[in-house]
Amino acid sequence: MITINEHYLKLQKSYLFSDIAKRIAAFQESYPDTDLIKLGIGDVTRGLPKASISAFHKAVDEMADDTTFRGYGPEQGYEFLRKAIAVNDFKSRGADISADEIFVSDGAKCDTGNIQELFTQDTRIAIPDPVYPVYLDTNVMAGRTGDFADGRYNGIVYLDSVKENQFVPSLPEEDVDLIYLCFPNNPTGSTITREELTTWVEYARDNKALILFDAAYEAFICDKSLPKSIYEIEGAREVAIEFRSFSKGAGFTGTRCAYTVVPKECAAHDAKGNKQLIHGLWNRRHCTKFNGVSYPVQRAAEATYSDEGKTQTKALVDYYMKNAAMVCTTISKLGYDYVGGKNSPYIWIDGKIDSWDFFDMLLNKAGVVCTPGAGFGKCGNGYIRISAFNSYENVTTAMTRLTETLS
Repeated sequence: MITINEHYLKLQKSYLFSDIAKRIAAFQESYPDTDLIKLGIGDVTRGLPKASISAFHKAVDEMADDTTFRGYGPEQGYEFLRKAIAVNDFKSRGADISADEIFVSDGAKCDTGNIQELFTQDTRIAIPDPVYPVYLDTNVMAGRTGDFADGRYNGIVYLDSVKENQFVPSLPEEDVDLIYLCFPNNPTGSTITREELTTWVEYARDNKALILFDAAYEAFICDKSLPKSIYEIEGAREVAIEFRSFSKGAGFTGTRCAYTVVPKECAAHDAKGNKQLIHGLWNRRHCTKFNGVSYPVQRAAEATYSDEGKTQTKALVDYYMKNAAMVCTTISKLGYDYVGGKNSPYIWIDGKIDSWDFFDMLLNKAGVVCTPGAGFGKCGNGYIRISAFNSYENVTTAMTRLTETLS
């Protein structure tokens, strides 16, 4: 008799964005003539940088010619892209990361979900609340939690991210093995200072823990005093794995390209307490379960590091941050407290009422879609997240509607 992995039965019946999609569908069926403005999901709306498009076309032409055609590429990524990443994203900021420590993939979501496979089922997990759902759900699937009760899973150490700590969680009060951190944070848009991140690295070193650092939104950091990479912190190479993506900064959400950095010193321990290097284990997993990102996509990603590409990707980031600034100004004038929007495309708003009630109010009265904070965890209830990913014109209209609805 075939049986299922019953840990999947612990998952909440509906994924956050599926719930949102159902409510939107029901609204549009009832009000088909209403022009909805979607500021919920973090999906880009502007075209790829021209430099990437040119590189894409050239690479496709190469694939059409027998003499330049490429079949299977290296699972870890082509050397040209890995070198460009190492030089531009890390060495330029004083972080000592080499090309062979970079693993190119089709998404940071996949990598942050898959990395937990390397660790034992009894690994003690610390996860911020509110949190990007993938971190939590993949550990539920793996059997590292108990049942869901009172808004949380038993067996997980939750790191409350609340107004009182500026949405930067404090160190855990109990021993943990694996720590998820995301900055600029999704969903809150909060950022972490160099001093605060140093504290986390020191904790991991002192407690033989490992940090999984999701930096998918680093391109939106405007404050030069803030770290973009955890490897800017001394000692992080031994205790941290970093995840990045071309999705938001370069608009690759539909093109799919990201990467994970696993330094060669980064280690965990076996049952006997012996140190085991993670780099080789992740490489083995990567080669076994992944066949690499397509050559044209990697050439398009490489092009973002050209002078032309850097200018164009900065323009994309600036465009969305202009939207974010407008949202912040509007929300502030309406008297709501918020965080984010300064070094992040997300604005986390204290709605003063239940998250889903606020969501329904904006949907039904303003025709604006946000994301209810309760969907990101217990600490998210009472908040909503607004995304800056839309056209400037749509965001302008949405803010007018919000002002009319909430005034």
